[in-house]
Amino acid sequence: MEFTYFDHGTAAERWERAGQFFDAKEYTTAARILAPLADEVPEQVAPRLLLARAYYHSAQLRRAETELRTVLDLDPVEGYARLMLGRTLERQGRDAEAAPQLRMAAALAGTFAD
Repeated sequence: MEFTYFDHGTAAERWERAGQFFDAKEYTTAARILAPLADEVPEQVAPRLLLARAYYHSAQLRRAETELRTVLDLDPVEGYARLMLGRTLERQGRDAEAAPQLRMAAALAGTFAD
């Protein structure tokens, strides 16, 4: 296995590095750091949610969907993940699947559509 700069350091250092790339809108690089990190701590929601966001912003929508569904398996009331899943499904033209996710996200946030 070949290691790169992205693979070095503690989990906390890699998390910080991924956040820096994400903040710089280098979403593909952030995802490259986050994917193994999320696998190292499968019970944690935060790395997987940021990974999903990186995939979403880099138009890797199927991967984003997979990560968001995993987040929701871990934490079914994670409202932001519901919202992102709805938006991800919409971007894939799957509006009928997106609608219930967006309704649940609104309910969890306490904002209901008129």
